[in-house]
Amino acid sequence: MSGAHAIDTGLLDDPAGAALSGPHRGFARRHGQAVCYDPAVTPFAALPAGADAQAWRDLAALVGPGGRAVLIGDYPVPPGWEITWRDEVVQLVDAAVAIADEPEAVPLGAADVPEMLDLVERTKPGPFLARTVEMGSYLGVRQDGRLVAMAGERMHPPGFTEISAVCTDPAYRGQGLATRLIRAVAAGVRRRGETPFLHAASDNTSAIRLYEAMGFAVRRQLTFTVVVDEEGHPAHR
Repeated sequence: MSGAHAIDTGLLDDPAGAALSGPHRGFARRHGQAVCYDPAVTPFAALPAGADAQAWRDLAALVGPGGRAVLIGDYPVPPGWEITWRDEVVQLVDAAVAIADEPEAVPLGAADVPEMLDLVERTKPGPFLARTVEMGSYLGVRQDGRLVAMAGERMHPPGFTEISAVCTDPAYRGQGLATRLIRAVAAGVRRRGETPFLHAASDNTSAIRLYEAMGFAVRRQLTFTVVVDEEGHPAHR
């Protein structure tokens, strides 16, 4: 695994928790045993393994009545919480990715957020909010003055960086833009001496095959769960 021979890959079992205790601690909001990102940045949160009732009360205090969180792991969800979405994902880690800078790519920042949000709305790559761009470097490709593809960095456990928000406007697919941007983002991660990783839905076999062909290796399967705190439940008082 490139760049990761001396790094504990176990950190990737809960990349959000590892990031919020490490390089992304500046985004962290904590209460007792629970931690989450600033909700304007991303909805990911983390609980300790075997989270007890108190840990869930701590998470409720963070997200507030009706608030939501995305947890990574197969947590038993107690009464008072609603699961609004759950999916199995495959985590892949850089094993032999042929990195390459992309000459057509341009850096994206705060000024580009409206266009990035519009592209995300049309392509549905996963959670991307107004301040998600602050989590790392983002690259995009413009054609005819329009943002048509992008990819960037999301969770940042020590020694690793997740590649995320990989999306291409449907009208511009078939040009290899996503692959080129992934290689370019991975190049930036590698230059920092870190290892790129990413996630794909378990049933998205075409994406998994593409990532494997690029040099990513499947590490394990994970569960992503969106939970919502139901207002006024006695367990949360």
